[in-house]
Amino acid sequence: MVQEKQVEAQENSSVKLTMTVPAEEVRKAYDELVAKYRKDAQLKGFRKGKVPVDVLERKFGESFRAETLQTVIESALQESIESVEEPQRPLPYARPSLVDEELELEPDAPLTFSVTYDVFPEATLGEYRGLEVTEPQVKMTKKDEDRELESMREQNALVIEKDEGAVADGDIVTINYEEVDENDEPVADTRREDYTFTVGSGHNLYHLDTELVGMENGETRTIEKEYPEDFEHEELAGQKKRLRVEVTVVKQRDVPDLDDEFAQDISDDFETLADLRKDIRARLEKTAAERVRAQKIDKLMEQIVGASEVEVPASMVDTELENSWRNLAQQYQVSPEQMDQLLAMQGQTRDAIFEDWRPAAIERLKRSLLVQKMIEREEIEVTEEEAEQQIREDAEERKADADQILEYYKKNGMLSYVQQELAEKRMFDTVLAASNVKKGDKVEYVDLVGENE
Repeated sequence: MVQEKQVEAQENSSVKLTMTVPAEEVRKAYDELVAKYRKDAQLKGFRKGKVPVDVLERKFGESFRAETLQTVIESALQESIESVEEPQRPLPYARPSLVDEELELEPDAPLTFSVTYDVFPEATLGEYRGLEVTEPQVKMTKKDEDRELESMREQNALVIEKDEGAVADGDIVTINYEEVDENDEPVADTRREDYTFTVGSGHNLYHLDTELVGMENGETRTIEKEYPEDFEHEELAGQKKRLRVEVTVVKQRDVPDLDDEFAQDISDDFETLADLRKDIRARLEKTAAERVRAQKIDKLMEQIVGASEVEVPASMVDTELENSWRNLAQQYQVSPEQMDQLLAMQGQTRDAIFEDWRPAAIERLKRSLLVQKMIEREEIEVTEEEAEQQIREDAEERKADADQILEYYKKNGMLSYVQQELAEKRMFDTVLAASNVKKGDKVEYVDLVGENE
C-alpha cells in the first residue's frame, strides 16, 4: 500500500514517520468501503443493495471520505512500522500522533501524511570507571545491639490485664469518650466506645495520653484541652475541647527477661544470649554494608548521569508515573480511581502530584537506561540456571522452601527479574572495584539506616 516512507529523528527520543499512499490504493480503499455500504443500503425509491453509487456519494460522500481516510492511515501506519528498523519502532505504550489533524482525503489523489511517536531512547554513556566516591565509616557499638534486643523483647512481650495500679505510660487502654459542653452535656455525634490505644503513642484523635496517666480502671474524668493553631487535625486546630473519658480496660506489656531462655525462645539456633547477640551483630553489620554500598552506588550514578547524554521520551515518563500511582494505590489498598477521590477531598489532583513526581521519575529512568548500557558495555550475562541458584540460596538463608519459591518464580515468569538483579549486582561490583573509594566521615549506625528519623 505504501509507496514511500521517510523516518526523521526528532527531539526527546521521538521520530517523525512520513508515508505516501499512491492514488490507486486510495481509490481502491474508497471503492471497497462504498461497495460495503451499498450492499446493505436502503433508500426511498431504491431496492436494498441497488442504490446507485453516485446517489450514495451525494448523500454520504463526506462520511465515506472520512472513514476511508482513517482506514488508509491505519493500514499504512501498520505496514510502515512493521518494516522500519527496530530502533525506529514505537515504544509499546507510545501512541503515534497525526501531525496534520486537518488532513482530508481525495479518492483519486495520493495521500501523504506524517505521524510522530516515541522510540526507545539511545543513551550516550559517559565515563563510569575510575570515578571518586566517598565511603562513610560506620560506627557500631553495643548500644546498637541493645536497641535491637529491646525491640525483640517488645515484639515478644505478652499483653496482660492490669488488675491493680493506675494507668502508666506504655499501658494499653480501652476508653469510652465524648465531647461535652460547658454544662457537661454530651455534644452530638462525638461519642466513641471501646477505643483501644497505647498511652504515649499519640495514636488517637484528641491526643489523650498524659491526661490518662494516673487514672484507675473504671474511673471517669472530664478533661479540658486546648489545641494549637497548627494541630495536625484541622477540625481541632485552635480550639478548646472538654472531653468526658471513661477508662474501661487497662493492660500492660509483660516484657520477657533478657537471658538465655529468651534467646532460645527466639530461635532453636541460639543456646545463649551471647549467641543471639552475635547473630544480631552479624545482621547489623550486613545491613550497614548494604546501606553503605547503596550510598556509594547512588553517588556514582549521580556522576554518571551528569557525564552521560540520554533523552527520556514523554510516553516513558508518563508510564513510569502511572506505575508509581498504581503502586501507591496498592499500598493504601484502594483503586487508582479511589485515590483520585481521596485527593479531591483534600483539594489535590493527580496531575499536580505527577508534576511534583516528574523530575524524580525522569532521574530513575535515566539511571535505569544507563545501568543497562553499562551491563552491555561490561558484557555481563546471567543465565537462567544462575538465577535459579540465587533463588535457592536466598530461600535457604531465610529457611524457606526453595523448590516452592522457585516454582512460583517460574510460574509467574519472574526469572528474568532475578537475572536482571544479578547482572546489575555484578556490574556494580566491577564498577566499584574500578572506582577511587575514599574514606568518609564516621557515622552512627542509626543515622546510616535512618532509624532515628
